[in-house]
Amino acid sequence: MLLVLALAALLWGIGVVLGLSRARRWGMVAGLLCIVIALHLILPDGHVVREATGQQAALWIALLLAGFSVGAYGFLLSRLRARARGGSPDPAPAGPFSESELERYARHIVLREIGGAGQKALKDAAVLVVGAGGLGAPVLHYLAAAGVGTIGVIDDDVVEATNLQRQVIHSDRKIGMPKVQSAAEAMTALNPFVTVRPYHRRLTPEIAAELMADYDLVLDGTDNFDTRYLVNAAAASVGVPLIAAALTQWEGQISLYHPAGGTPCYRCVFPERPEASLVPSCAEGGVLGPLPGVLGAMMAVEAVKAITGAGEGLRGRLLIYDALYAETRTMRIKPRADCPVCGGPERGRVDS
Repeated sequence: MLLVLALAALLWGIGVVLGLSRARRWGMVAGLLCIVIALHLILPDGHVVREATGQQAALWIALLLAGFSVGAYGFLLSRLRARARGGSPDPAPAGPFSESELERYARHIVLREIGGAGQKALKDAAVLVVGAGGLGAPVLHYLAAAGVGTIGVIDDDVVEATNLQRQVIHSDRKIGMPKVQSAAEAMTALNPFVTVRPYHRRLTPEIAAELMADYDLVLDGTDNFDTRYLVNAAAASVGVPLIAAALTQWEGQISLYHPAGGTPCYRCVFPERPEASLVPSCAEGGVLGPLPGVLGAMMAVEAVKAITGAGEGLRGRLLIYDALYAETRTMRIKPRADCPVCGGPERGRVDS
């Protein structure tokens, strides 16, 4: 009998060292008892194994049944408590992640370039998304799904019927609701393990830098140059990397701007607003519905890479996507010495 108890203690200790959950450790002990019971039923009386493990199977059967009864009672009680709270029981933590999180992020964790350390970096990261519209919709969905721990979203707009052709994080029943609230509900419904900070207000010069200083990364999905210049200036002033994308009709472009890390800023590449006729708004010129999804997904990809250090990002490169002709083009971009925002170390230019 002492031998079985010693083996059970050994299995439990191994489970602790391996970081297995309590449920899995109890499963290992139950498996050991099943093996002992089977040996008692198969081996003849007086066998040395039966002598060393208590001689009779009845004791181990009773112990196993008692364990199952206690476990079933505990599980039932936890479910009843969760139902009373209106939620599901929080699984026991396994290292930095719960069992549910490990299952949720398994496809990331098995990627060599991300792994457990990269997923932990995502969980610890705080990302601010400016705009919950066409680009913000897929960005917010994918950041939440990827497990970015804290996601801020700022937008002063409300959901309109014309948004639903491309802003897929919103739904028909949410027409009239603030976009940040609609997005927050969708994100937490998708992944309850992330924290969403919705800011239903316009981004202004008075709050921009202070707000961005609380985040590790900023993503700009806005649709006008005034806000893009504001986001760029604020991000550059606090030294936070900025991933910015823009689109019109059938085309889009994206890059990562981080002057503190040696890249140009957005103003280096786009020093002056283009003529309005050259860049019509979505309302004026239209926009392909899936195009914001493509560029927004690219923004999320670059955000995950920037946080985890995977692969090669778009630092110092501008990627242009032409959906109408299914073409992409990447340009090298350099800082401008006369940039009013970052004052780059060398006069800027764009090399194709």
